[in-house]
Amino acid sequence: MIGISKLYCGTVEPSDALRYGRESSQLPSHLLQFSRDKRPVVVWNITRRCNLKCVHCYAHAKDIPFDNELSTEEGKHLIDDLAGFGVPVLLLSGGEPLVRKDLPELAAYAVGKGMRAVISTNGTLITRKMAGTLKEIGLSYVGISVDGMEEVNDRFRGVRGAFRSALDGIKNCKEAGIKVGLRFTINKFNAAEIPKIFNLLEDMDIPRVCFYHLVYAGRGSKLVEEDLSHEETRAAVDLIMDYTKQLHDRGISKEVLTVDNHADGPYLYMRLLKENPERAAEVLELLQMNEGNNSGRGIGCVSWDGEIYADQFWRHCSFGNIRKRPFSEIWTGDSDPLLAKLKEKKKHMKGRCASCKWLDICGGNFRVRAEAVTGDVWAPDPACYLTDEEI
Repeated sequence: MIGISKLYCGTVEPSDALRYGRESSQLPSHLLQFSRDKRPVVVWNITRRCNLKCVHCYAHAKDIPFDNELSTEEGKHLIDDLAGFGVPVLLLSGGEPLVRKDLPELAAYAVGKGMRAVISTNGTLITRKMAGTLKEIGLSYVGISVDGMEEVNDRFRGVRGAFRSALDGIKNCKEAGIKVGLRFTINKFNAAEIPKIFNLLEDMDIPRVCFYHLVYAGRGSKLVEEDLSHEETRAAVDLIMDYTKQLHDRGISKEVLTVDNHADGPYLYMRLLKENPERAAEVLELLQMNEGNNSGRGIGCVSWDGEIYADQFWRHCSFGNIRKRPFSEIWTGDSDPLLAKLKEKKKHMKGRCASCKWLDICGGNFRVRAEAVTGDVWAPDPACYLTDEEI
């Protein structure tokens, strides 16, 4: 996760994270990525069921019931373990998390245990009543997926009317006083929609947007050819930086992030070296704190059936199941060789990644994407768009 507004526009300084000792238990949410101890943010896909049919869904979600999902009681045992382990944030996702009737109960339980609870949703089920419930719970944030304007979004989401329902969900969250943001997955279908997303941020006064690079997992594994070329990716990242800076210069405060391609960090730094060398030095320090991709260390995933993964995209390789052993024991154990290697993955990188001067900042980027294309988990990430000369 690369904070474009934080880094490029100078809204965060290295001293901001150092003031809290870089301990995840002390850091406010917008500085968690700079923590030293890297307690994992845990994504819990609480259900595989979804009311939409998104073409890039990593979970192969369907609008049918599944009989192997963790029960409410099992979910609370999971939350007890995560809270005791010091997990700072629990991200409730799916499928579509709001199809589970006990989502408010589970989110409230997590908040009661001192965790920051957030949800990742398509937004179509957030009625005024539900928004009010989520506000009462003390939910920290709601991320709503919008992948373009109406025509593009609904084609991408597979259901006509999804865009308008998502906007209603955003309005309902705002009226209830819940912080809400957009989630946008970049691909050839919708890259041209990026300026319109910035317009939507301004028009609806939405404070945050995360632009996700495509990961080849689930139904998204069929979209490799629909990913942007390296040149197109560079253009998209430049566009995101340009629009973020324009808003900032006009005094409009928005949090803008890119996610799932850690080449964005060095790329942003190299651009700043030309434009503002003094700020570039501060950004380099922040990027070193961030450490790049943290799958298997700073982020983990628990699936609807209790399986534990390095992140929400790596569903073909489980480290164990919480029905047999607690997450905290599995995560800190050394019985799984892949999990152990991910915690020190810079030692195992191959090809251009092994000798890349940005390895400490990028962290080797996405291993699951490298494996999807090459069959080798330690091969270079094919979505890295930096040239040989730049690395």
